Amino acid sequence: MGRTAANSRATADFYTLKAKREGYPARSVYKLEEIDNKFNLIGKNSKILDVGAAPGSWSLYTLKKIGSGGFLCSVDLNPMTIKATSNSLFLQGDAFSEQVVKQILLHAPYDGVICDAAPLTTGNRLVDSSASSALVEEVIDLSKKVVKPKGFLVVKIFQGGDEQRLFKLVSEIYTQCKKLKPKACRSESFESYIIGLDLK
Repeated sequence: MGRTAANSRATADFYTLKAKREGYPARSVYKLEEIDNKFNLIGKNSKILDVGAAPGSWSLYTLKKIGSGGFLCSVDLNPMTIKATSNSLFLQGDAFSEQVVKQILLHAPYDGVICDAAPLTTGNRLVDSSASSALVEEVIDLSKKVVKPKGFLVVKIFQGGDEQRLFKLVSEIYTQCKKLKPKACRSESFESYIIGLDLK
């Protein structure tokens, strides 16, 4: 085993164990935590839409940040593993279908959209990056419909695809477009995050 692989595995174990200890379904929560801390996105009493939310780590983190005065709408094709709360709504289905979008819009506008969703991977990086780009484009388009002015977007993307075009799309509707690969990402992973700040 090479040093890089060993270090990556140790990092994975660290975040996995930390998530278990702190009551989160998955280690991915620490990716959102780093992004949130860096850009100061999720405030108390915020209204947030979480796309591709299952099993629920990002939603659970968000609920803790927004407090009882905030609201969270989570959407996924799969069931959530976290408990429902009085200030949250879970919609099981396709976030981009007409029926689900109608339900999302009932609670709009949102302060921000967060999305850690990824397409089913094939192992072919070109195919997977292309599928990721298509998903990201749908999330960007949805954010235009539901985010309030000055709001934000956080969305995962697989590197090596259509990144520049997607950055341009985000830059057209958000004042700032940033990119970040959080420390909690495995070193061999080709995922990173696009952050759109201050919706025009």
